[in-house]
Amino acid sequence: MATNENLPPIIMKQLAKELKNLDDSPPEGIKVVVNDDDFSTIYADIEGPAGTPYENGWFRMKLILSQDFPQSPPKGYFLTKIFHPNIATNGEICVNTLKKDWNPSLGLRHVLIVVRCLLIEPFPESALNEQAGKMLLENYEEYAKHARLLTGIHAVKPKPKIKSTKALISDQSNGVVQDQKNLTPTLPLASNMAPATTKASSGPEQPIPTTEAGVCGATTVIGYGLKKESGLPKIQQTDNKKIDARKKSLKRL
Repeated sequence: MATNENLPPIIMKQLAKELKNLDDSPPEGIKVVVNDDDFSTIYADIEGPAGTPYENGWFRMKLILSQDFPQSPPKGYFLTKIFHPNIATNGEICVNTLKKDWNPSLGLRHVLIVVRCLLIEPFPESALNEQAGKMLLENYEEYAKHARLLTGIHAVKPKPKIKSTKALISDQSNGVVQDQKNLTPTLPLASNMAPATTKASSGPEQPIPTTEAGVCGATTVIGYGLKKESGLPKIQQTDNKKIDARKKSLKRL
């Protein structure tokens, strides 16, 4: 693995200054990833330009600097899969700036801007990806459709899920309701509160006394129990005796 030891000290100093400048003031749509331990490989994230099949995509690329840089141009590669005439299936970038038009005075900023411009205006005449180049020349709509498809699969970063205000309010309301449920005391059932009475064959209804356990001990409650006392009420017993006497008088007749 290449390290800073592969580059001359003067070049390292120059690169450190340029990388700091790129980090402090990045070009539009370009984010440089700085690795202080290895200046020989420069990573950058390229944003797909608006109005192109690469829109909304972010493409990671790298520039590899040789030991005789800047006398010789860096080699550029896309690490994110992309469908483009001037980018080979292995990610190699074909652009004149990195070949015959290279000049030692050109800096990394210029190279990165040229690479992003390549996404705006491809050159199918010098294609490394022949399929993409041929499709671009013969049927741009089909080319753009295929490029958008790969961009959506490999280059679009998923958006973080953010709850809507309505959902947040709902969650908060549910929490309040749940808290209220937990704080609501348990009340006696309505059936336990209904007065229990016994109706005799004639006469008023009489409440049945019952002993019920409360929080502070057992208390006697009149008319609110469920259990009946054994035996019939006195009124009902008197009425039954009267009926028996009438039956005997009828038999005598």
